[in-house]
Amino acid sequence: MANTDKTEKATPKRRSEARKKGQVAKSTDFNGALVMIAGLVAVSSLAPTIVSETGHAMTSMFQEIARPHAIATAAGLHGLFDTGIQVMLATVAPIAAVCMGAGLLANIAQVGVRPSLGAIKPDIKRVNPATGIKNLFGPRIAFEAGKALAKVAVVAAVVALALVPQLRNVGQIVGMTPSQLGKSLGSGATAIAQRAAFAYLVIAIIDVIWQRYRHTKMLRMTKQEVKEEGRQTQLPPEVRSAIRRRQLQQARARMMAAVPQADVVVTNPTHFAVALTYDGTKPAPVVVAKGKDLVALQIRRIAEENEVPVVPDPPLARSLHNSVELGQQIPAELYAAVAQVLAFVYRMAGRRVSA
Repeated sequence: MANTDKTEKATPKRRSEARKKGQVAKSTDFNGALVMIAGLVAVSSLAPTIVSETGHAMTSMFQEIARPHAIATAAGLHGLFDTGIQVMLATVAPIAAVCMGAGLLANIAQVGVRPSLGAIKPDIKRVNPATGIKNLFGPRIAFEAGKALAKVAVVAAVVALALVPQLRNVGQIVGMTPSQLGKSLGSGATAIAQRAAFAYLVIAIIDVIWQRYRHTKMLRMTKQEVKEEGRQTQLPPEVRSAIRRRQLQQARARMMAAVPQADVVVTNPTHFAVALTYDGTKPAPVVVAKGKDLVALQIRRIAEENEVPVVPDPPLARSLHNSVELGQQIPAELYAAVAQVLAFVYRMAGRRVSA
């Protein structure tokens, strides 16, 4: 159904189902902006400690290196390694911990604390090359690319506005002591980083608003869907279960009725069975029935009763069963394999006719 027909807001049930699948409004730019700001705060707060610890470590290392006879031993090398690890724990580890905490809080602020395994559940459609190429040139990728370019341009412009005025004072650094030069460069770099972080935060807030709008629009429902959901929620659980059971039985009956008209049934002899039909009016064959175990056995039985060719091809059967839904055409990456099966079926049919 066209998206223009989806004019109604998503119901709580629809939103809950989307969340279980991992479909939430989330901005990665918001996470990045908060992590960047938290990192700047941590670096500014721990700057004296970082300078002090790094200075002591470098002094200690240079003193050890100045004694070649001591540094050439295993104990000497071990001491240098310990010194490096200690200075990293004292300087880098606190900043990393603050950034990780900020990233976690940013995720919680956007999607809450209810984890969903739907987003990490394996799905063969996510690694489908044809779908990947289609998404690569889709409108969403174009929008994301434009957003990335705009983000870089805005942050670069803010940094340039902060950096260019300071170029006039380059001559003042001549004759400065190392301590004065360090303070001057540090204050300038901090000012530039703060402006860049503020610009990034503004972009992130805009992106949060856009992602929520896009997510809300994606979950919209048609009036018919809202009515059907309302009727189902008003029914007792036993009745809803019976309706779902009846719908499943009717769908399976329709599927089995399509097997006699199939051109071929591809099987993984004992587990999977997929019935395909190809009438030439569509670009590729269509899956009209599929199932595994007992359902697969029934598909094979109906096919044999109606003289529909049954071809064992375990890899193809598994791929078709896992990646193609009922009524859908096979994906491009399976064209060659299915074409070989159909060619074999047509050759066998031709031999029977000639005989």
